[in-house]
Amino acid sequence: MRNTQLDGYLPDWLGDFRKLKYLDLSGNSISGPVPASLGRLAELVGLFLEGNFLEGVMSEEQFANFTKLKYLDLSQNQLILNLTSDWIPPFQLYYLNFGSCKLGPRFPAWLRMQKNITDLEMSSTEISDAIPDWFWRSFSQIFWLDISSNGITGSVPDITDFINLDYFNLSSNHFEGPLPNFNSSRLWLLDLSNNSFSGAVHRDIGKSMPNLEYLSLSTNNLSGEIPLSLCHLRYDALDLSKNLLLGELPDCWNHSSPIIVMDFSSNNLSGSVPPSICSLRFLESLHLSNNNLSGELPSSLKSCARLNTLDLGQNRFTGEIPTWIGESLLSLKILRLRSNKLVGNIPPNLSRLMALQILDLASNNLSGTIPSSFGNFTAMKVSGEMNGTILKNNTHYNENMQVIIKGIYIEYAILLPLVIVMDLSNNNLSGMIPEELTSLFGLVSLNLSGNHLTGEITEKIGALQQLESLDLSKNNLFGGIPSSIIGLTFLSYLNLSYNNLSGRVPIGNQLQTFIDPSIYIGNPDLCGFPLSQKCKDDKTNQGLNAVGGDEQNDNTMDEEGSEMKWLYMSMGPGFA
Repeated sequence: MRNTQLDGYLPDWLGDFRKLKYLDLSGNSISGPVPASLGRLAELVGLFLEGNFLEGVMSEEQFANFTKLKYLDLSQNQLILNLTSDWIPPFQLYYLNFGSCKLGPRFPAWLRMQKNITDLEMSSTEISDAIPDWFWRSFSQIFWLDISSNGITGSVPDITDFINLDYFNLSSNHFEGPLPNFNSSRLWLLDLSNNSFSGAVHRDIGKSMPNLEYLSLSTNNLSGEIPLSLCHLRYDALDLSKNLLLGELPDCWNHSSPIIVMDFSSNNLSGSVPPSICSLRFLESLHLSNNNLSGELPSSLKSCARLNTLDLGQNRFTGEIPTWIGESLLSLKILRLRSNKLVGNIPPNLSRLMALQILDLASNNLSGTIPSSFGNFTAMKVSGEMNGTILKNNTHYNENMQVIIKGIYIEYAILLPLVIVMDLSNNNLSGMIPEELTSLFGLVSLNLSGNHLTGEITEKIGALQQLESLDLSKNNLFGGIPSSIIGLTFLSYLNLSYNNLSGRVPIGNQLQTFIDPSIYIGNPDLCGFPLSQKCKDDKTNQGLNAVGGDEQNDNTMDEEGSEMKWLYMSMGPGFA
């Protein structure tokens, strides 16, 4: 009865099926407590209740008759397991999954009695204890171990005796100390991310786990250089991001052809991008941001024709944005080159990237005009898909990206397919804002601030109905604020400061929530609410209020000067 859309409570009469050996009600919408009558099913070998809405407390008494039980899965419910430390279970399990149930805070001592478990999953069970030494001695026969997303402390000993290990996930805990050594030719997934492991990555890590397909050591305190042995594995995903690694990227990746994801972002790596990375014909996601990499963007990257994500932001790359990006990387969904030292014009042929959802070229020294061809970004013309994906191939890696929206850094993962962003801010771009950009109906955020753009804001800006964040500040725009902007019902961040805009600030709908005058500061010819400066056609107290408004604006600038931060966040709808 798995995945049969059952709902409601579990009936007491289930306990009358005394000869039942397997009960599988997983993947339904069953709610309420697990009835005590279920404990009468003394012949049960397998009990599978995962993926429902069960809640309440389960005690030792409910398991007392399960002497033949071998498989137990209560995961993905809201159950509280009230099991004492001196409990002696009546069963010997092969498979146990308590994921997302409340089992902690103590590590379950009764597991010591289980001699046959080969698959143990206790992720998100609120354990905040250290793993006792007996666990590592008693469970060396295990195939699958997942105790991720708890608050488990302490160090991890060498796992060289776990020769049958296939899957090992200790991510998102508080482990510390050096990385453990492994010795398993069967291990295909190793995830130690989001802990406090320190020291170097073992030189022979690639040799001790020759069949590893997924390796994540992200978000630890690992130091030293990237070992060459990592090049000889045939993973789907390799993630060493957010550590303290230094030195150059090794140039030996021609032995690792199946890699789909490579993430070395947020380390202290230096040098250039090695040419051998481009031998990775299946590479879909390359994250090298927030390092000290330098040189020009290597032309060898054009061989990575399957790339969906190219993130080289926050480095020291120089030269121009190469035209081969728009010629060869036609699968790109994310192109992030922000905060480098890139110069020259933006290549118009980037508009050939029909799948592009995020274009971030901010904080470089780019010049020239914004190409009118940017109105041709096909994927930006429609809203993002909630069930969409960035990566084409199925991996355990969750694609994530830091994007500036509404004036702040936001890291997206699950919601990333919904994010459609163009950020060309803080460059030396000039000319008018191409009217063609207003055909990008799916845009969630448009940031063109900090350039030398001129001309008027087109009335067609109101066509960007998905827009949540609009920043055109610190340019040379003139004319009035188009009235169509009041129709942007999702808009929750707006910055038009420091231009040459004039006339009355439009009133109505979403703009009524923007009451901070700093949104419009630096436009002396603007008037009306929320500014103190009245418009000439205002009937009451026109002269007095207009003079008073000028004096107030002058005083504000004298007191706060150029150090003011013109950031306004409304309480409107949005991702963040």
